[in-house]
Amino acid sequence: MDKNTPREDTPTQPLKPARVALNVLALCFALSVLGRGLGESFTVFLKPISEDFGWDRAQVVSVYSLTWLAGGLTAPLVGRLFDRSGPRMVYSLGLLLLGAAFLIASHAQHLWQVQLSVGLCVGLGIALIGNVPNSILLGRWFGPRLPTAMAILYSATGAGILVLLPASQVLIDRIGWRDAYQLFGIVALCLLLPLLVLPWRLFATGSPHIARKADAGFVENGWTLGSAIRHHAFWALFCTFFFTAAAMYAITAQIVAYLIDAGFPPLQAATAWGFSGILTLFGMLGISTLDGIIGRRPSVLFSYGVSIVGIILLWLIQYYPNYWLLTGFVISFGSMIGSRGPLITATALNIFRGERVGTIYGTISIGSGLGSGLGSWSGGLIHDWTHSYNWLIVFALVNVILGLIPFLVVPALRR
Repeated sequence: MDKNTPREDTPTQPLKPARVALNVLALCFALSVLGRGLGESFTVFLKPISEDFGWDRAQVVSVYSLTWLAGGLTAPLVGRLFDRSGPRMVYSLGLLLLGAAFLIASHAQHLWQVQLSVGLCVGLGIALIGNVPNSILLGRWFGPRLPTAMAILYSATGAGILVLLPASQVLIDRIGWRDAYQLFGIVALCLLLPLLVLPWRLFATGSPHIARKADAGFVENGWTLGSAIRHHAFWALFCTFFFTAAAMYAITAQIVAYLIDAGFPPLQAATAWGFSGILTLFGMLGISTLDGIIGRRPSVLFSYGVSIVGIILLWLIQYYPNYWLLTGFVISFGSMIGSRGPLITATALNIFRGERVGTIYGTISIGSGLGSGLGSWSGGLIHDWTHSYNWLIVFALVNVILGLIPFLVVPALRR
């Protein structure tokens, strides 16, 4: 046989889709780290911006609320754009919008300018490089291993927090919040060029070895947005996203300020919360592994229980500010942030698989955006009205309980 003739049994051929899949996963992870990290970094910018302009907590938190509200409300448009134009267009627009938004924010003089740039534009930019396009792209490559891939993707939230929160605090201390935002904008724009030259035609194709069969009892490749909206699974997933996000973001929007008010130094507070990024990775992988052992519903309910423990520890910190309670809170609450996301997303993509999955999943994701925005904004209002964090914590607990109820009563999620 000629040495240049490729052999049919060569081990390199079957591995090629696997290598491409890993490259796609790495790319999606990196984009999610950037997007989520930039979005969550506002929790560090909250106090210096508030002190610089003299705004109250609700006014400043409204910026953070708008970020996630804009991301959620535009998720269906992002999904539709992905379905029609592909990942290259979506991701490029995201980086361009993020870079421009932070450069504009660095020169802001009024609240509406910060709301427009850091709120609306950054929210849309994060949506364009975030979970909706990344989930759809990974769904083309990982098939039955999608929950594990989604766990890695969602852990980017933790990695972004770990890297960018302490870095943001250092930048604010050294060059001020305006120059820090300017640096964020420049970095985002510089990443645009290498993104454009990636092999997008290959990335968008998907693995030829993935079986495209939906779960028994659901329509295969026949879902439209209208038919999905009429199914109970759609609204169950929507409500789970909404209430869970409301609970989490009511707390995370003010967590660094809360720890500072409890007596911890600013950099120490930012670093402690940033450390939750490491735990988020282990939490997501742990819950996804647990899913394969005891099933999806018990795994999700367990994650909610651990989150409730974390919220209770957070409540105790204001009365007993010590490192034991802080460590317990970071471990329990931090490890469970987003831990349900990979399983819920994989469930949604599996149920509503088809040509319009991007539009459908994007519409479901409105629940997460609404919950994130309204939850963080409500938390700011509750703090201003009560001058206390107690009712804010009660608000978060109630929403956590509402978020887990669909997994107790809805047939599609109970399975």
